[in-house]
Amino acid sequence: MFRLAIRRRLLVPLFFTKLPAFSSISAAAAAVTVTDFPQNDTVSQIIAHFNSPPLRYSNKFLLSSLRNKSWLKNEVPKLGTCEIEIIIEKLSPENAIGFFFLLQNELGVKHSRYSQFIIAHLLAEKKRPRALVCHLQMVLKEEGSGSASSFCELLLKRFRDWNSNHMVWDMLAFVYSKSNMVHDALLVLCKMKDLCIQPSIRSYNSLLHSLRDTDIMWDIYSKLEADGPRPTDYTNSIFLDGLCRQSLIVEAVAFLREIEEKEAEPCIVWFNTLISGFCKLGFVDIAKSFFCKMFKYGASPDTYSYNILIHGLCVSGSLEEALNFSIDMEKHGLGPDEVTYNILAKGFHLLGMMDGAWKVSEKLLHTESNQDLLTYTILICGHCQTGNVEEGLRLREEMITKGLKLNCVSYRALHSSLCKSGHINEALSLLSEANDVGLKPDLYMYSMMIHGLCKLGEVKKAIHLYKEMCVKRIIPNSYSHNSILLGLCEKKSISEARSYFNALTNSDLMQDVVSYNIMIDRYIKLDNMREAVGLYESLLLKGIAPTIVTFNSFINGFCKAGKLADARRWLDDMKMHNLVPSIVTYTTIMNAYCEVGNLEATFMLLEEMERNGMEPNQVTYTVLIKGLCKQGKLEESVEVLRHMLSKGLATDQATYNTLIQCFCKARDYNRAFLLHDEMVRLNIQPNSVTYNILINWLCIYGNLSVAAKLFSSIQGQNFRLSKVAYTTLIKAYCAYGDVQNAMILFHQMGESGFEISLKDYSAVINRLCRRSLLNDAMYFFRNMLVDGTAPDLEICLVMHRSLHKAGYFRPKLQLYVLMIKCGFGPG
Repeated sequence: MFRLAIRRRLLVPLFFTKLPAFSSISAAAAAVTVTDFPQNDTVSQIIAHFNSPPLRYSNKFLLSSLRNKSWLKNEVPKLGTCEIEIIIEKLSPENAIGFFFLLQNELGVKHSRYSQFIIAHLLAEKKRPRALVCHLQMVLKEEGSGSASSFCELLLKRFRDWNSNHMVWDMLAFVYSKSNMVHDALLVLCKMKDLCIQPSIRSYNSLLHSLRDTDIMWDIYSKLEADGPRPTDYTNSIFLDGLCRQSLIVEAVAFLREIEEKEAEPCIVWFNTLISGFCKLGFVDIAKSFFCKMFKYGASPDTYSYNILIHGLCVSGSLEEALNFSIDMEKHGLGPDEVTYNILAKGFHLLGMMDGAWKVSEKLLHTESNQDLLTYTILICGHCQTGNVEEGLRLREEMITKGLKLNCVSYRALHSSLCKSGHINEALSLLSEANDVGLKPDLYMYSMMIHGLCKLGEVKKAIHLYKEMCVKRIIPNSYSHNSILLGLCEKKSISEARSYFNALTNSDLMQDVVSYNIMIDRYIKLDNMREAVGLYESLLLKGIAPTIVTFNSFINGFCKAGKLADARRWLDDMKMHNLVPSIVTYTTIMNAYCEVGNLEATFMLLEEMERNGMEPNQVTYTVLIKGLCKQGKLEESVEVLRHMLSKGLATDQATYNTLIQCFCKARDYNRAFLLHDEMVRLNIQPNSVTYNILINWLCIYGNLSVAAKLFSSIQGQNFRLSKVAYTTLIKAYCAYGDVQNAMILFHQMGESGFEISLKDYSAVINRLCRRSLLNDAMYFFRNMLVDGTAPDLEICLVMHRSLHKAGYFRPKLQLYVLMIKCGFGPG
């Protein structure tokens, strides 16, 4: 019925429309009209939608209008792969590409290999190599290793006559090698040789890079030299790197000499590769000799050359020599950069000589005027790296006293360390100081400040700083935008956050998924699922791919709301977007199933998770234990704990506390205390929650003497019990009429530094009144007044009723007067 209605309403005179042809499709395919294939209303409508509009309609407009058609989502899942292939074949290249990705990214359609390679050829034809690489990466990620044979067969049978076929072959070899599927890449190259298709140097370089740790790289390089294309400087650099990685020092040197003879000019990249390789192998002296050789051949070392050699010297412990090279670097107009200073700082820290950096470089002070600045910068970077920003600031003061100016590296190191440690006001002052001495703060410094201010809730200051950035023509990045957005979500109203979000997205300042994730998560936390889903749909319309974070937010929200069917649906939607659920995803849903007692669904998810190659972590096992305990399956929960420990997973107090609570509830104190002892044996220190659980359940079931004994033994171990432990035992003493011990413990609680509140007094007085121990109740009531704790109406009424019932007229009258003084009125 639905299809009939669609036909009447939407079908256009398709059969009179001339189909656009493009060179890649064979003549036979291009000649086929729509009537040549079995008719399907949806197929006809989609082809007509693209092929019959006015010429002024753009590809983007056509896709957008198709996306908004209500019937699309219902009808596309009913299409077979052959029908989708027909549609793609009948569309122009741009429309075919757009339609393919619309189905894949937004409707979760799994395309056939034929469709995938039609799109690959169209992307190649449109000269879109980056898009082609991304597309093939997704295809290979889905198919995995060992798929090359079937892909080659498909390309041979169905795409041989396409003009862009040679580019697809080459890109396929390149993507296989880049994805470390080396055997597949080699198979593709063999097929290319049979077809007389010349692979690009890019494909060879990628393959050589993947094989640089193996002997096969020799064969690849020899084939390059014999058949072409001609090796580039980058090719030779990869080969040199491979020789160094395989510790073939003699061969590396011989190869360098060989290519030096062939090339007119030596390449600095070759020398850098050798210097890096020899430093990694620990042959720093050989690395130095090649560094010197660079000058001989007229290849001036660059900053990277110096940095890799300085790093090698630092690692080998030659710190003084490393400092000498950093000075030489400056002489050659390559002043040490941030990387250089960090390398030197790490070198000193590595040898435990952070404070000795000054002594090592002191010898150079007489000959080098700038050595003070070098040493201070190293020390500041080093202390900031280790989180000791206080020492870094002390050194800064020392520099200022000596009349030395901090460089941008020192300011960045100090500023970053202050922001990370939450000292935002000090970081702001430093930013102002850097401005005053003529050092312009960069994007990194502003971004760190904005993020730090937003974390502290100072969103207005962050926005002011953001505007200052813009005035100085420093273009803010997504990190700054998202920091402000997150700050507005957490510290301001959601309407302010949404206004800021809309301003960014409407002006195209930011179109990344992180901003959408922030807003979606906030709406979900406010239980506004409608707005969250609306943003998700907007994200898809803009062609932004959702991430695992997007789906986890929705799943978590639906789980908390108890809508497990919806949570499960979002899990399935995640898979349609080629996203693999994370351990957090599975654990969240498993926890929700445990809360409602659905253990069968919980363990089905566990099996699914393990089938997908994910090992449960400590949180997952704790969720399982909690679920089993809630159902009274205590032995099974202990088995899960044992399985967890056998896998070498570290457990914590939360896991054991869950089990101890359940055994206590079941009155199996012996097992509960055995679990406590096991914690101690495994060096998992029982915490206050552990003891609160034990004391509470012992008191609930009337084992007051055991609870008191446990309480005393813990005190004897110098373990600071929580206030809950005190109040639990005090209330139990009162409930059982042991007022003397209750009074002793009450005073101990105050002496231990815990604040005694009205709630604490009320709990004791209530229980004493219930047992008609009015003298003791009055004692606590008087103490409460002496301590300066004002009673509330509820406790006054409890006391008044009890005194009236017992016939204590005078105390009742005194209490009545007190109630009037407290403003409770004569009623």
